[in-house]
Amino acid sequence: MTRTYRLSLAAAALCCTMATPLFAQDVTVSTDELAQMRAQLSAMNARIDQLENELAAARAANEAQDATIAANTAAAAAKPETAVATLEKGDGWSFKPRGRLMYDAGWTNAPESTGASDGFGNEVRRARLGASGDIPGGFGYKVEVDFAGNEVEMADAILTYEDGPLEIAIGHHNNFQSLEELTSSLHTTFIERAAFTDAFGFERRIGASATYSKGAILAQAGVFTDNFDDTSSKNRGVDARLVFMPKSGEAQLHFGGSFHYNDIDDPAATVRYRQRPLVHFTSERFVNTGRLGAKSETGFGLEGAAIAGRFHAAAEGYWQKVDMPGAAMDPTFFGAYFEAGVFLTDDRRGYKAGKFDRTKPSNPVGEGGFGSLQLNLRYDHLDLNDAGILGGQQAGYLASLIWKPTDYTAFMVNYGRLQYTDAVLPTANGDTSYGVDAVGLRAQVDF
Repeated sequence: MTRTYRLSLAAAALCCTMATPLFAQDVTVSTDELAQMRAQLSAMNARIDQLENELAAARAANEAQDATIAANTAAAAAKPETAVATLEKGDGWSFKPRGRLMYDAGWTNAPESTGASDGFGNEVRRARLGASGDIPGGFGYKVEVDFAGNEVEMADAILTYEDGPLEIAIGHHNNFQSLEELTSSLHTTFIERAAFTDAFGFERRIGASATYSKGAILAQAGVFTDNFDDTSSKNRGVDARLVFMPKSGEAQLHFGGSFHYNDIDDPAATVRYRQRPLVHFTSERFVNTGRLGAKSETGFGLEGAAIAGRFHAAAEGYWQKVDMPGAAMDPTFFGAYFEAGVFLTDDRRGYKAGKFDRTKPSNPVGEGGFGSLQLNLRYDHLDLNDAGILGGQQAGYLASLIWKPTDYTAFMVNYGRLQYTDAVLPTANGDTSYGVDAVGLRAQVDF
């Protein structure tokens, strides 16, 4: 209602009041009554002004809320793959579902006279479901179960506590061995990790650990027993890792070292170091120490990496010494790799908290883009010969091409030429130096 319209009504009311005596001569209006009527009209105008202001404020609030809802809807539509729900229960509780699915297929080709099984192979490499979240008081949790291989295995199952730069973790989690091992399988550049990580038995174990991270320094240490499948063992171990991760301009640098000690504490215990030719879906191992009596294991690792724009490079070396009771000399086995990679699209490899992290395509599929495309080359070395143990040597010449349509999907193709010396599977004429070819394909999705 406009002020002009209200004044018109007031004038009409006054006219009617003053005109009334012409038709009803017995009605008179005193000066006091006229002043009272004018005061009432003024109060009505003030009340109308108040109501109009309240209505305008309510309309403005509704318009702001509509704009916020529209913006959130547009953001979710623009990147639907990142809209994984985190359910907030309130009072510091949260629940976020997690999962990954990796399907592998490919071929291996070994000299026929070795008797090794080769040809086509395929498997569900990982099929994990789990959840993570926060608990009031600075606590958190993460649980993941893997259903691949017709088995149910526990991956992470930890309770954490954070206080500034310090995090305490208790449960089933990775001990601190190797940049390659600690990088999630979702973010590695090859279908399988470097040969020494599997050969030397790197795995999650039950234990308690502390991580301190501030600026460019990361320090990790913990005490561990064994994994969920071997809780009856008497293994007790200590692991530690120190990382310096400075930036030089736009480049991310990484320098690290790790220490591992595992006290087996069982006179009948044995260890065995062996490795497949690049792909996991074959059960053949051409390098294998066989069972070795052991009192303890001691490992030392060195790490280095750099990310500069589209390019990255990484290198590691790891020495695993076995304390063998009654042996004249304890063997020390060695593994190492060097790799370099480049994005053919305008993208960059992710890095976070002392390990490689998720690559997020700058122009994903679904937003008019192609996604990211990355080419990687690697030399991978494993030496299981020492102190009279002849487990063989494996030299891998590897290449990978990774296409990521979106942040949470990836397709990979790997090729590997594995060259063997002192292979444990000789040819028909006794030759133990030969090559094996492997091709691996992967399709993966996670949330």
